[in-house]
This record gives sequence, structure tokens and C-alpha cells, in this order.
Amino acid sequence: MLMHLICADDSDHTWAPTQTEILVTSVLLVFGSSNVGKSTLAARIQELLGWSAQSTDRMARHPGRPWPQLPDQVAEYYSSLSDETIYWFLRVHHENMWPRVRHTIADAANAATGVVLEGSALRPEYIADLPYPNLASIGLFADEQFLRTRIQSESQYAQQNSASKLLIDKFLTRSLRDNAEVVEAANRLALPLIDVANPDELNQFVENFRTQAQR
Repeated sequence: MLMHLICADDSDHTWAPTQTEILVTSVLLVFGSSNVGKSTLAARIQELLGWSAQSTDRMARHPGRPWPQLPDQVAEYYSSLSDETIYWFLRVHHENMWPRVRHTIADAANAATGVVLEGSALRPEYIADLPYPNLASIGLFADEQFLRTRIQSESQYAQQNSASKLLIDKFLTRSLRDNAEVVEAANRLALPLIDVANPDELNQFVENFRTQAQR
């Protein structure tokens, strides 16, 4: 079974690490949908602890944010496919990536130094039963309005033309659905979650993790 650094229930997301977990954790998986801050958290852990930071997004290509650059194939992908098909392709992409991602996790678990791995391909249903006692996980999520506002702000949605707005809307729909699916799966599998709309909660996690990893 995967050994978690923290435990959370559906209401208050409280932490309860055991002494064994504090001593052995050297790999942190950061999961969640697009635009919830996974890479930002990974960078903070990297800076604080000197760990290696890696991203599953760099392991394989898949149409992502339709901004700031917009290759023709990305525009065609979002404009020509239904919302259901776009999300189906995302899930198939993650499934196809999993053997490589799992191999990367195994290498990290056997590494001599700490590793933080982030990415949307780290789906809760894939990582819940990983057999590495030195591995911890944390999921990031946001409510629909917070995520919508963040994506529209980062994409400068208000300044876009109608065609670009349509593509961003498609990406937003995919992200909102994935965020909801991640939360449902994490709660069902008792994986820890942090609401990124609460910076105090996120900062508390970082500080706790830094203190525990340096003991």
C-alpha cells in the first residue's frame, strides 16, 4: 500500500503523519487537474529541500492550454471535437502514459536523493496502491468558480477574440471535469487533498513537509 504523508477527510483535510512516515518519506507525488498549482508546489519543495523536481507533462505530448501560443493542431483539436471526446482522449493519454510514469516512480523510490514528481497523469486510481513505503502523495483541487477565474485570468480571456474564447472554454470544460473526477477518486481512495483556494492550508502543508523531511 502507498504510505501517505498526511490523511484527510472530506471536511477539514487534517494531517496525521506517523513517525514511520516522517522518517522514510523521500518521494512526493503531487496530483491534480490542470491549473491547480502542481508545478508551483513542486518548485517550492525543490527549493526548500534541494530535491529533484520532475513533471509527467514532459514525458509525452498532448494538447494542453490553448494559450499563449496556439499551434494549428491544438486549435483544430479543441474546435473539432466534442467535450466528451476531448475528455476521453485525456484519460486515454494518461492510461497510455502510466507504464512509463510508474517506471519513473520506481526509479525515484530507489534513488539516493529526494524526488518530487507532479502531473495530471498521476491519477488517484493509479497511485493509490503503489508499493513504496518511502512515498507520499498530496492532491490539489479547487472549486469550480476558483478554477474558472484562474484559467480565465491566466489566458487573458477577456482580451481574446471569439474564436480563441471558444478554445479556452473547451479547455476549461475539460479541466473542470477532470478536477471533479480527481476529487471524487481521491476521496473514494482516501488520498489527501488540499484546497488551493486556501493558501494557509497549502503553506501549512509545505512547512510540515519541510520539517518532517529534514528530521
